[in-house]
Amino acid sequence: MKNRGVRFVETLLPVWIAAVFLCVAGCDPGKPALSPEENRNGISGTEIRVGSSLALGGHAGYLGTQMLQGAMAYINFINDRGGIHGRKIRLVALDDGYDPTRCLFNTQQLILEQKVFCLFSYVGTPTTVRIIPLINEARIPLLGMLTGANRLREPVNPLLINVRASYYQEIRAAVELMVEKRGLDRVAVFYQYDEYGFDGLRGTEISLKKYGLKPVAKGSYVRGTLDVEAGLERIVLSEAQAVVMIGTYDSCAKFIRLAKEQNFSPLFYNVSFVGSTELARRLGRIGEGVVVTQVVPPPVNSGDGLPGIQGYTRHLKTYYPGARPSFVGLEGYINARILAEALDRAGRDITRERFISAIESIRDFDLGIDNPLSFGKGDYQGLEHVYFTKINQGSLVRIP
Repeated sequence: MKNRGVRFVETLLPVWIAAVFLCVAGCDPGKPALSPEENRNGISGTEIRVGSSLALGGHAGYLGTQMLQGAMAYINFINDRGGIHGRKIRLVALDDGYDPTRCLFNTQQLILEQKVFCLFSYVGTPTTVRIIPLINEARIPLLGMLTGANRLREPVNPLLINVRASYYQEIRAAVELMVEKRGLDRVAVFYQYDEYGFDGLRGTEISLKKYGLKPVAKGSYVRGTLDVEAGLERIVLSEAQAVVMIGTYDSCAKFIRLAKEQNFSPLFYNVSFVGSTELARRLGRIGEGVVVTQVVPPPVNSGDGLPGIQGYTRHLKTYYPGARPSFVGLEGYINARILAEALDRAGRDITRERFISAIESIRDFDLGIDNPLSFGKGDYQGLEHVYFTKINQGSLVRIP
């Protein structure tokens, strides 16, 4: 079984050439319906071809590889059982390195050359937001994004199918913990200087405003770098009691490590996208007490025997024997479960319209994580719950 986990993944590394980008405005409601051929792109008698652009290398590579492994653990399981209505799922995965331009180029390849039926499990805010005009023009669904960005939720778009809770929901819960439960009123924000970080900054400002507060300091860094020193200095000078961190594991780990070296130890809080398992690994002992919100329950040491987590860990062990369970991997696994459920509900004569209708029909779907998932017409975010975890002796443990 050693190589089974990659049998239906086709990883393509595009040659760097100048791309002609489709920069089209939002979806035109008066646009004619797709032709029968377009509506069934990626569908053959034996397979359903879906496409993903995500970071498989570079500073966010952990997130993409974990997401892909989790998704493929379930897709391989479904394929081994005969697939969906006699068709096996083939996932074409392209590496974008967490770069928006590469993500746009990859998405063009997936739609125009690979002719995938739908897009699936993209990773990151700046990358995913960049392709919204292309999605609207091609009228192709995108299901399950590793981002809680508000721009993927408002305005409501049936082509953008979110599974996880939003960053606004995560941050609102965290600010409530800081202000109401721990009595902290000096909150700073450290953020990645791009669409992801701006979204988190706005979410923090909105949440603090409820309590008549504003961030006491703001520090940022450029995506893809570890240049955190200037932002750290600004926040240290503010004497913040808590720091909301909107970044990736490498930059946030360096920020926390340098802060501790300066004896600056506020409450460090990270949103789920940080990649908490890798953050904990990089911080080691100095990570004790760092708080991370999650959009899925802990995949290990949860102590509650949730059947959805048991299924994830069992299938991960089967198809990726050397892999360890992670929050991001569990999220990818859940995305794949929703993909398979929608494909099944859409029937043998599947079209993109029927796929979206199938998504809308999913209500109170039991994922085995004690958090039922529901969509509906006009509601394209399936989960709402936010979980609190903290680093304890190098592991993430749930905070009741």
